[in-house]
Amino acid sequence: MLASLEARELTVSYGSKTIIHNLNLAIPEGKITVLIGGNGCGKSTLLRTLARLLKPGGGEVLLDGGQIARMPTREVAKAMSILPQGPSAPEGLTVRQLVRQGRYPHQSWLKAWSEADEAMVRAALESAKVEDLAERTVDSLSGGQRQRVWIAMSLAQGTDLLLLDEPTTYLDLSHQVEILDMLYELNDREGRTIVMVLHDLNLACRYAHHMVAVQGGNIYAEGAPESIITAETVKEVFRLDCEVIRDPLFGTPLCIPRGRGRIIPAMAEPASSREEAVLLKQG
Repeated sequence: MLASLEARELTVSYGSKTIIHNLNLAIPEGKITVLIGGNGCGKSTLLRTLARLLKPGGGEVLLDGGQIARMPTREVAKAMSILPQGPSAPEGLTVRQLVRQGRYPHQSWLKAWSEADEAMVRAALESAKVEDLAERTVDSLSGGQRQRVWIAMSLAQGTDLLLLDEPTTYLDLSHQVEILDMLYELNDREGRTIVMVLHDLNLACRYAHHMVAVQGGNIYAEGAPESIITAETVKEVFRLDCEVIRDPLFGTPLCIPRGRGRIIPAMAEPASSREEAVLLKQG
């Protein structure tokens, strides 16, 4: 059975300011869930609270039906791995040394490092496609390579649940797609439950099975992207006027923002014509 993760009547505050208000959420098992919303809406706070990095002021987070706040840290780490935003490694640490740290929750004075642990490290390096970087130092890598290495460390934990806070931040578009492709393949191949915060709405729609739109510390809408992402939802959640059509390659919702900019008359078609062309192309 896959690990389950759920929030019940969750309330989280920073000082006197309440960020999340009495929120309920059940993460679909074996799927990719993406949290979206405007800046300051509470999506990263929600992810960090689900990961037990923040303590709620009210309500509870349940991991496999038990209150996560009462669980030993080692037991939580065996079920759920967390990649926070902008992680850093000590200078001079090699990729292999960092990835090996993912096995520490499984170590104890009764259980020393084993061949099984080494096999998990090798498998994690291979899954993240960084085995050729194993002997390089983490600080010598590019942004995209470093992010793959951190994900490899999370994979080495061998957990069913993987939580990532903005894993594509500060990466160029090609590296964003590279990281998201890798996570999608991981879910498709191994069925791991993945929860992440993403800023790019169109990429979120492409990779998510389930999407949670957060607004003002509450859930505005949740479900499959194609069922909840509309011009009205984007207007309410992001305060952005847009058109939503079908992506011509994937069939997922594609958000086209309104605003100022150059208009090339020969290429500018009415929205109805564009969407009709997309539908015809897809049959």
